[in-house]
Amino acid sequence: MKKRVISAAMSVILAAAFAVPAMAEETIFPLAETATLTGMISYPPATESDPNKRTIFKRLEEATNVHIDWTAIQSDQWGDKITLNMANINTLTDFVFSAGFSDSDLLRYADQEIIIPLEDYIDEYMPNLRTVFEKFPEYRSMCEDEDGHIWALPWIEQLGAEKTAIQTIGDMSFINKKWLDFLGLEMPTTVDEFEQVLIEFRDHASEIQSEFGIEGSIIPMACIMNDGDQDPAILINGFGEGYGDPDRGRHIAVTNDKEVICTATTEGFKKGMEWLHKLYEENLIDPEAFTQEWSTYVSKGKSGRYGVCFSWDVANIDNLADWVPLPALTADVRNITPQNGSFTSGFDRGRCVVTALAEDPVLVCQWLDLMYDPFQSPQNNWGTYGEDDDFDIFVLGENADGEPMLQHAPLGDASPVEVREAECVGGPLAILDEYYGVYVTCPDDAQYRLDWIKDIYTPDMNNDYVYPNVFMSMDDTEELSNLTADITKTINAAKSDFVMNGFDDSDWEELQDKLDAYGLEDYLAIFQKYLDAFYE
Repeated sequence: MKKRVISAAMSVILAAAFAVPAMAEETIFPLAETATLTGMISYPPATESDPNKRTIFKRLEEATNVHIDWTAIQSDQWGDKITLNMANINTLTDFVFSAGFSDSDLLRYADQEIIIPLEDYIDEYMPNLRTVFEKFPEYRSMCEDEDGHIWALPWIEQLGAEKTAIQTIGDMSFINKKWLDFLGLEMPTTVDEFEQVLIEFRDHASEIQSEFGIEGSIIPMACIMNDGDQDPAILINGFGEGYGDPDRGRHIAVTNDKEVICTATTEGFKKGMEWLHKLYEENLIDPEAFTQEWSTYVSKGKSGRYGVCFSWDVANIDNLADWVPLPALTADVRNITPQNGSFTSGFDRGRCVVTALAEDPVLVCQWLDLMYDPFQSPQNNWGTYGEDDDFDIFVLGENADGEPMLQHAPLGDASPVEVREAECVGGPLAILDEYYGVYVTCPDDAQYRLDWIKDIYTPDMNNDYVYPNVFMSMDDTEELSNLTADITKTINAAKSDFVMNGFDDSDWEELQDKLDAYGLEDYLAIFQKYLDAFYE
């Protein structure tokens, strides 16, 4: 019923929106007269809520004479509100700038004719994005559905490739080197050595507190179970077959025989959970690891209370000077399983959509194409220069040819996440490896992370494949979405329960029976079908 109502309300608009006009004379910005478009965007909590007060959008409006009437939604409320706004013609805008839509979202909105296909607009009116697709045709393929339609504009961030890509590890593990040195401990290389280090942190808590003036209890190992980059799954890569649990959203991995497996059915997962429970029983893991939110996690970290923690970058939790990455830990094997989708670097297929409400989709796409300009994309992604505030991400400098180049300013003690969230706008963009040194410098926190991955982790990446970014059909996407909901929920609940309360063989078998009952065989078969097609 909702589909019929929305389609009826938009029927007049749709006829024009889906008929791409022939190539008109190239639009020259700034426009002679001000044009107004409408867009939806998210913004992080505790940052500027009016997008038009952000320097990046101020400059874009001045350069284009296009004013955007924004509907801004706080990011922690985005999931609920965007669904309602997309279903209401009174709240729908010309485009959704920071949609972050899943494949099922894209296909559902396409089927309801709420969003329009963009491939012809890209070919005719978006030269910046078209150039990216010409250089890297795999990105265009990754954006296309089975009929060749492109329903959304992507976010692309190249920082390394294959096993050296910055996205190969999200939940990087870090250890407090200052504490190691104070207690005269060596960097652990096995799970047994790691456990002994945590015990030393626990047993010498009072000395650590006194030496470093720490208020609050010492936490040997801090994490947030089932919370993306804060999950401790990287620690269990060495157990059993060595797959660990690198895909916390789907719990799948690809073997070197190109077989898709569920990590939660492997012997390594079982043994890894048993070991993590042992650490928990020994009071080595933060008891709040199963319930705490990001803000609490960071607050305790900034107080200097952690011995080991997990995150994309430890600078978001504490500081760089006192911390170092924890190498792969040997148990039965020594291995690091790269994250799925990481070999093509950073990619989000559903970043931005154009709706059927747009009266001038050509202008919308021409304006959005500016986001793919090599000088603009880095600013949208990270921040800008020349602001009248305490800190800028960039200083405007010159490259070797004397042309303007965005030069990353030193972060100092500032949190990369907090500084960027205050300045950047996100949305559709593309940053290619070839841009570094020409349009922008590589950010310091990205470079040291790339170095960590290449020097510390890549040598232990023994898996040749990750699950690629594939755009499945609507039927398969819907079926997979339904299967994923039950399977992921079941595995995540079991992880927390197993680590907190322990388990025996009957509990393990019960988990396997539940996964089978929820359709694990069909779940894996869908993934396998698209993996086979990808390599064919």
